[in-house]
Amino acid sequence: MSEVVRQPDGVEQAEAPGREAGPGTAPEPGTGILRVFGRQLKRFRLRAGLERAELGARTGYSVSTIAAYEQGRRVPPPRFIDAVDELLDAGGVLQEMKEEVARAQYPAFFRDAARLEAEAVELHVYDTHLINGLLQTQEYARAVFQMRRPPLGEETIEQRVAARMLRQEILSRWPAPLMSFVIEEAVLRRPIGGTEVCRGQLEQILVTGRNRSVEIQIMPLQREDHAGLAGPFTLIETKAGQRIAYAEVQKSSSLYTERTTVRELEAQYGIIRAQALTPRESMAFIEELLGDL
Repeated sequence: MSEVVRQPDGVEQAEAPGREAGPGTAPEPGTGILRVFGRQLKRFRLRAGLERAELGARTGYSVSTIAAYEQGRRVPPPRFIDAVDELLDAGGVLQEMKEEVARAQYPAFFRDAARLEAEAVELHVYDTHLINGLLQTQEYARAVFQMRRPPLGEETIEQRVAARMLRQEILSRWPAPLMSFVIEEAVLRRPIGGTEVCRGQLEQILVTGRNRSVEIQIMPLQREDHAGLAGPFTLIETKAGQRIAYAEVQKSSSLYTERTTVRELEAQYGIIRAQALTPRESMAFIEELLGDL
């Protein structure tokens, strides 16, 4: 189980467990929401007088899958939760857990950040190694997870891809949060997944960049002045007006809440944006890269 440690300088560090979930295993347990959901699912199934096989037949899932959901060993998809809530006449009890259940698909070290991200009114991101998860296509995300070493199990990969796509609902939320992304040019040139995957990814960035609440900028390789050499980070502002910074490396992450630290990163991000191409120049740059593929 992950532990969040609040440090004196305003850092909340989520310590990740020692290994990833393997084939056929559940994602790393977090708050126990999977076990809670599973117990409630079993309770409503028994109340309805249904065997697992019958519930599986009515929802299109195998007996072993239903058992895994009830035992908290697998993350049920949203469509299953909606269907079973209605079928078992659960009165919305199962549906109310849907968002927390979905967050169980994230690695333990990212869950706190995922919750804040989903509720953000402003989100500003600087990326140095990969396209940010909020901008990734399914194909690109799958290629990223397939490159993990030690390897992730296929089931875990699909769960992580689904979770990443779920995060992107923020892009269609209304009122829309104000978002900006600064991406290193090297990230766009790295052929993760091959040419076709890269082409689809660049096209996705162009489409997202047309969103009026989103600004995307590219940091050129040729810049002599660069304020982002310390690495990637994300700035988050919540509905309550709290400003938070998030940074991660390998399997550990930190949420910075102390105002002095966050203000320094905000100032750094402003300089990074000033040094990058403008949004209009960045879109033209991406179109040029597409033409070269």
